[in-house]
Amino acid sequence: MKIKENNNKIETALTKICKREISQCSYEELYTALLEIVEEESKKHAAPVKGRKLYYISAEFLIGKLLSNNLINLGLYDDVKVCLETHGRSMAELEETEPEPSLGNGGLGRLAACFLDSLATLNLPGDGIGLRYHCGLFHQKFTNQLQRETPDFWLGGDEWAKRTEKTYTVSLAGKDYKARLYQLAVTGYEGRTNYLNLFDLDTIDDSVIREGISFDKTDIEKNLTLFLYPDDSDEAGRLLRIYQQYLMVSAGAQMILEECMERGSSLHDLDKYAAIQINDTHPSMVIPELIRLLCEKGITFEEAAEIVTKVCAYTNHTILAEALEKWPKYYLDTVVPQLVPIIEKLDAMVRERTQDGSTAIIDDYKTVHMAHMDIHFTHSTNGVAALHTEILKNSELNHFYRLYPERFNNKTNGITFRRWLLKCNPELTELIESLIGPEFKKDASKLEGLLAFTEDEAVLEKVAKLKRDNKEALAQWLFHTQNIAVNPESMFLIQSKRLHEYKRQQLNLLYLIHQYFEIKAGHMPKAPITAIFGAKAAPAYTIAKDIIHALLALSRVIGDDPEVSRWMQVVFIENYNVTAAEKMIPACDLSEQISLASKEASGTGNMKFMLNGALTLGTLDGANVEIAEAVGEDNIYIFGQSSSQVIRRYSNGDYCAREWYEVDSNIRRAINFLTGEEMLSHGTKENLERLKNELINKDWFQTLPDFNAYVVRKNQAIADYAQNPMDWARRTLINISKAGYFSSDRTIEEYNKDIWHLGEA
Repeated sequence: MKIKENNNKIETALTKICKREISQCSYEELYTALLEIVEEESKKHAAPVKGRKLYYISAEFLIGKLLSNNLINLGLYDDVKVCLETHGRSMAELEETEPEPSLGNGGLGRLAACFLDSLATLNLPGDGIGLRYHCGLFHQKFTNQLQRETPDFWLGGDEWAKRTEKTYTVSLAGKDYKARLYQLAVTGYEGRTNYLNLFDLDTIDDSVIREGISFDKTDIEKNLTLFLYPDDSDEAGRLLRIYQQYLMVSAGAQMILEECMERGSSLHDLDKYAAIQINDTHPSMVIPELIRLLCEKGITFEEAAEIVTKVCAYTNHTILAEALEKWPKYYLDTVVPQLVPIIEKLDAMVRERTQDGSTAIIDDYKTVHMAHMDIHFTHSTNGVAALHTEILKNSELNHFYRLYPERFNNKTNGITFRRWLLKCNPELTELIESLIGPEFKKDASKLEGLLAFTEDEAVLEKVAKLKRDNKEALAQWLFHTQNIAVNPESMFLIQSKRLHEYKRQQLNLLYLIHQYFEIKAGHMPKAPITAIFGAKAAPAYTIAKDIIHALLALSRVIGDDPEVSRWMQVVFIENYNVTAAEKMIPACDLSEQISLASKEASGTGNMKFMLNGALTLGTLDGANVEIAEAVGEDNIYIFGQSSSQVIRRYSNGDYCAREWYEVDSNIRRAINFLTGEEMLSHGTKENLERLKNELINKDWFQTLPDFNAYVVRKNQAIADYAQNPMDWARRTLINISKAGYFSSDRTIEEYNKDIWHLGEA
């Protein structure tokens, strides 16, 4: 009765908004109407804040398409789906009409989106603060096997982020700008509604974009929020990043103080009203900006610094030096001169605390280290996986850990199950619910109940069939959207993540070349394999783009060879995003998590693949370590050097890639192939030679020492998949059952218990 009643309500609401029968409405009209219904329903779940509220500041929020996710969280999805089908309309086709917000790039932004979902689901008061990018990072196009960047225009028409009349004045390079607030409702699963607050300028002008994604980087009034991470290969681009970051933190800090004062804060007690989480170093300027604003309110500098330290916490996402932002002081003198005296005072305070110059905020070269400021003037510094945090404490940030041991803690990342199971794999969700009931949707630890079925052949058959169905669905999607035909009967090996040398797509490349030679020699894999990649390379990251080029060229080489293409195919998905991930992850057989040990802080793709029934092939890096502990060594494929071995090599400086190239004939054969006639027939000599030289003469992320172990372990996984399908299904079910720990609900509960203490008066 309730389902029919809800269907009638949905039908009545849609008909009223669209002013005609549902069967006669376009999908665009239905989408707009549902957006309005969701907006009204989400308002009912908004609740006043009592005590401390979280403000999660991040340069990225990779939120993905929101309609279905919001309908699931509000308990409306099934009713809407049935209502549409009753009138001959398809939920899947409706979802295709929704634009994907370009507000993030990779794991950092997707994590932030998961955290907002979990905060609302757990009924914790917590909002996001970011920027409303007009084109996001870029739209990726492949032309002549090369990545080309074009603007990703996603704004226009109806959207989730609603324009408000609220503006905040932000001073940049001595000129005042009006930061306009847009608010996007974040619905929780059977929980409250929080908000993502995005700032923008009314003066942004898309017409300043020239060829590709190039534009005049000095015309701040028109370009400030055009692109996420504008190209920083020149000084104008680096300065623009500071402009962006300060717009975000200044408008955000003003909003935070305004809200807290409206709720009764005297600002002396700000920590009783606000908790601020600094997500990586992009929002670091919120520290001196808050101090500046508090001093303007009459609070002394010393007290302001103490207040901000109590309010703010910092998440470190990497040990990579290039990702720990540092700026020449004269950049800050140019863009934010009002902050420089404050940063100088903070640096002086640090120098009074310790004689260790390596922890200074401003070093001897007049460079400002943002992570140093974060650690000194927040009350918490957390890593995002157990291994990562230990490396921070014992190695990379040991000099800070000795100063503040009580501030360092670990918060292993997590993913929101509503998006990555209920939304993108509803058939698996239905099977799980039929076996253990619905409680896992709210409490992911309940997935452990699936362990009771790991020897049940009927259940394992269903698990295997669902995987086949998802592979068929991905094959159809690839053909429909990318005109690529793949064999769904092959084993799907997927590596989808940002393209970076430390993530080692180049290791996968060398393996595929090795397999090419093995097949030509008559040594066939135990099963046909389809290697699927999804990744964008930063526009200025030359070697990363060369790796994409090599993989695309190799795909052509293999496709032209009937002997090899029967056994192996390489697919690179164009413009990888959340929508593509939702198609790829349920279809994956083997999840490639092959970063150099010690370099991947956590990873969250590894968790999404695990949850959807893929086995992991990976190094003991990031959260792979905890996944291995959870599932047991028989249910994961671990290979390669340990983090301690890698760190020792770096410390000794004794790694020489050329020695490995000269000694190992398989490595030499694979690398030489990059500039062989087969590759040059489809590739560009300049790009392929540059990548070859990089591998022989540098190989900073130690691809070659792990090559042979990778080949052996990967081939073992292929053999296991082919020779015992039921055992493979059993092991996938074990992985699913152990995925509960990696829920972002658990992560957020830990953040709240140890750092934020939200809602406490």
